[in-house]
Amino acid sequence: MMKRTVSQNLSYIGAGIGLALFALFGLLYGSFIGGVIGINISGAIFGAPVAPGIFPRIIVAVGMLSGILLAAVICVAGTASLGYLIGLVIDPEAWREKKTGSNEAVNNH
Repeated sequence: MMKRTVSQNLSYIGAGIGLALFALFGLLYGSFIGGVIGINISGAIFGAPVAPGIFPRIIVAVGMLSGILLAAVICVAGTASLGYLIGLVIDPEAWREKKTGSNEAVNNH
């Protein structure tokens, strides 16, 4: 069984916080911004007043889904990475000098 480190535990905590932030903010704003981008792309392809056809709606739906997925990746992966980095900074094991082959080679000469 692998030993859990402070950085790994804080990474999990950061991912949980990121998931909560995504549920509170990222879902709504990601779909809104992705939908606006989809409307702009659809307007560029099919003309400025977008007709209520199936293809413009598909483009807007894909834009909304991609906005939601991008918001999820940014929220969860960003806070997990931030938690991991904070764990590396405060972990006492990371600051302790470890014996490696390169350290021994330097000390022998």
